[in-house]
Amino acid sequence: MPPTAPVDSSHRHASHQQPLPQPRLLQPRLPPVSPPTARPPTASTSHRYLPPPLLTINGCLPLVSPPSLPTTTLNREPSFGDEGKGSLLYFLKAEGLATSLSAGVGDDGMQLSSIAYIFSMTIYLTAAGIEKIYEVIGFVYQYLKLLRQDEPQEWVFKELQDIGNMEFKFAEEEPQDDYAVELAANMLLYPEEHIIYGDYAYEIWDEKLIKHVLSFLKPENMRVDVMTKIIDKQFKDIQYEPWFGSQYIEEAIPMSFLELWKDPPEVEPSFHLPLKNEFMPCDFTIRSVNAPNHPTHSCLPKCIIDQPMMKLWYKLDKTFKVPRANTYFLITVKGAYNGVRSCVLTELFINLLKDELNEILYQAGVAKLESALSIIGDKLELKIYGFNDKLPVLLSKILATTNSFLPANDRFKVIKEDMERAFRNTNMKPLNHSTYLRLQLLREDFYDVDDKLVCLTNLSLSDLKMFVSGLLSQMHIEGLCHGNLSKEEVLAISDILGSKLSTSLLPMELRHKDRVLCLPSGANLVRDIHVKNKLEVNSVVQVYYQIEQDFGVESTKWRSLGDLFSDIVEEPLFNQLRTKEQLGYVVECGPRLTYRVLGFCFCVQSSKFGPLHLHARINNFISGLKELLDGLDGESFENHKSGLIAKKLEKYPSLNYETSHFWGQIVDKRYLFDMSEKEAEELKGIHKSDIIDWYNTYLRPNSPKCRRLAIRIWGCETDMQARETSLEHVFSIEDLEAFKMSATFYSSLC
Repeated sequence: MPPTAPVDSSHRHASHQQPLPQPRLLQPRLPPVSPPTARPPTASTSHRYLPPPLLTINGCLPLVSPPSLPTTTLNREPSFGDEGKGSLLYFLKAEGLATSLSAGVGDDGMQLSSIAYIFSMTIYLTAAGIEKIYEVIGFVYQYLKLLRQDEPQEWVFKELQDIGNMEFKFAEEEPQDDYAVELAANMLLYPEEHIIYGDYAYEIWDEKLIKHVLSFLKPENMRVDVMTKIIDKQFKDIQYEPWFGSQYIEEAIPMSFLELWKDPPEVEPSFHLPLKNEFMPCDFTIRSVNAPNHPTHSCLPKCIIDQPMMKLWYKLDKTFKVPRANTYFLITVKGAYNGVRSCVLTELFINLLKDELNEILYQAGVAKLESALSIIGDKLELKIYGFNDKLPVLLSKILATTNSFLPANDRFKVIKEDMERAFRNTNMKPLNHSTYLRLQLLREDFYDVDDKLVCLTNLSLSDLKMFVSGLLSQMHIEGLCHGNLSKEEVLAISDILGSKLSTSLLPMELRHKDRVLCLPSGANLVRDIHVKNKLEVNSVVQVYYQIEQDFGVESTKWRSLGDLFSDIVEEPLFNQLRTKEQLGYVVECGPRLTYRVLGFCFCVQSSKFGPLHLHARINNFISGLKELLDGLDGESFENHKSGLIAKKLEKYPSLNYETSHFWGQIVDKRYLFDMSEKEAEELKGIHKSDIIDWYNTYLRPNSPKCRRLAIRIWGCETDMQARETSLEHVFSIEDLEAFKMSATFYSSLC
């Protein structure tokens, strides 16, 4: 979703303006920092998190009296956050200076209080942008001058008012604890009668107040923060903040710039205020009202199109009755995952396409019609969800842009730079790193991020253009349309897909098949890796047990047993390893499903103990589970079982939750849309002896079906050589490629 700026939600009166101190430029530096002339880290030597350069401009705003509903003053704020043509961000991106921007008054106590409001504009800069900070700030004040020159437009306020009203009227349920916290916070912001409605309300149009607030956004009321890894050597006065020891430099902004920004002599000609939003919904008719209620009507999705090129599932919502719909599509394309090069090129193309679509997607997002585009293997996953009235319009625009899109060299360089940074930052957190390494071992085709970084570095725009022409030449589409859409509207959506993506069928044999490694009988494998961030003190041990393939008549029972076992042991695990032994803050366990292969995982992260100790304590706990299960009385077992059954039979709180369940079944190619109900029914017949048998079969070390894999991430203060003196009987995987070449794999199910 495109970034949207937070909106001010409370106003009180201040008797006089409280300007900030003399504007200063703060440049935080996160230790340790390589000098600017140092060679950039390569894939093999990148050991530190590399944040994108960040420019933040803060200004103090007045409180407004009397206390009122929001948006009286900052209804012009969407102009800052706008991402269409004529906007500040659109210009900065076109100039290669920035990648994203957000602006507004946040809802935390630092920015929103009874003392003052802090208006913040955050700009993510490119490598070129960090070299032109003062120019970027100058463009901000040119855009501000445009806002002051033009009279505030009431239609902007009314558009926001309409969005707020329709959001409130058709708000979906959220978890009760989250809602309670939200209302408690609102009690500090709104009068009693508006605690529930306040976040949505746009009631007062006050042109004078808007101008008054805009008058505070000026250079003398500004503080600038710049966060970057690159600090010019000329700076001598490095300071250290007292809490974490982070290094920073503070300097006054030259008066010549302050005078220039106070009243820019000209405004960039391409700047203009946002246009009216074409995605604003007008039709809120509930389709299920007039739909026939046939007694044989199923509450599950039905396949209404099953053709070689396209398979489309459909379910009309008759439960939530809101004018929203979710349309999800998997578009399998040609050769997207045939090797590390094609994998990187596909990812590069998707990121460039999202960048190209940003203007359209932002406008749709403002009108609460959201979208997401990602890559899963050789499949593009496109999701469009929200108010359904203009959903076909957005889908048509996305597909039309995809068909005609030719990446330009300037955006290619910027997006490539972003991807390089993302690849270098992958696996900086040891918990994520452990999961990454487990999947790297289990999946037959898995392209390492270091190899992807090396490949990306050598790619050119011409390489991408040649690749894309073949990428979209053949495809297959599978989708789900769920919500406030009639069958006729869904068939019209299928026509849009067929007409906009007019390519030939991708044969089944050319579609990528994900296969999972079948761990050998009785396997006790270990893979040891140092943390990627050389300053990371945390170690992680993740012990994975492979169960069975999620296929056949027994699969529902295996899934149910895994869920029930997790429900029984997760609290004793936390109590023993976290509360009593104080191993670390992260102590967890649960089932794992890896491309339809069932597993179970125990995981501990610790800054105090090394992987050998953590691994030993996990094994000790697992060995003691036989005694715990034997001692579990009948009443406690039935409580666990009935609680899990009730959880599986809980009604979905919103349309999105239900869609996510249906979509998971389609992605996994299981199509068991009532899986939760079937598992609940299966659980009714499960006895304690079944759980003990499951444990003895798959987790007891002496069982031939006990197949385990331990991923151990060694923190910077641990010594991996200690494993050489360990008495543990494990097979250490040193050469991953050789190990996988000699392994067998399950057949592909999805």
